[in-house]
Amino acid sequence: MNLVRSLLFNLIFYLGTLLYVLAGLAVSVIGVKPMRAVVHGWSNFHHFLTRHLIGIEERFEGELPSSPVLFTIKHQSMYEAVATLRVFSTPVVVMKRQLSHMPLFGWLTQRYGVIGVDREAGSAALRNLVKAGKAAAANGRPVVIFPEGTRVPVGEQPGLKPGFAALYRATGLPVVPVAMDAGLVWPRGLVKRPGVVTWRIGETIPPGLPRGEIEARVHQAINDLERRPAS
Repeated sequence: MNLVRSLLFNLIFYLGTLLYVLAGLAVSVIGVKPMRAVVHGWSNFHHFLTRHLIGIEERFEGELPSSPVLFTIKHQSMYEAVATLRVFSTPVVVMKRQLSHMPLFGWLTQRYGVIGVDREAGSAALRNLVKAGKAAAANGRPVVIFPEGTRVPVGEQPGLKPGFAALYRATGLPVVPVAMDAGLVWPRGLVKRPGVVTWRIGETIPPGLPRGEIEARVHQAINDLERRPAS
């Protein structure tokens, strides 16, 4: 049954995504706000399908800040990559450059406001990350980064990529660590399972800390949050 539901989800979601992309491109000639509304509608569409077709519910532990912050998220699955657009307030998301350069979809993400990172570009990628991060902070938007750089299997604790510290320093924003357990219901591969995804929101870490300290605190926080039993 989970396989059937997953196949049906993929069919409906990706066909729907195409329609949302076309709609976003169409309304972008009117302005940025209607285009962003379409993107948020796409994230809500994803949530509706995961809730009613796959059977995934959500719960939150901790308080989401109302002011712009740098969210550092433990990344286990595609689920949170889409859900951040619904949960946070018009965030600027750091993502792989390849995604932001896909035909149609990539153009729409750029119009919405993302930071595409070329992992092979070295120092040039860091410079672009810093520039885009400063612009996002100046516009009063929260920034989302997956500081481990990619999806991580449940329980693994790789080190943070250098882009996080550069972005932290450039934006001057406080950091809110976040961990989710979406990998338990949404692992790599086709089959998704019903269950509860818990968003665990950590305590705010102030700006201006030395690189070693901020990296250590964020690394410990997102992994402690991942291991914390559900309340």
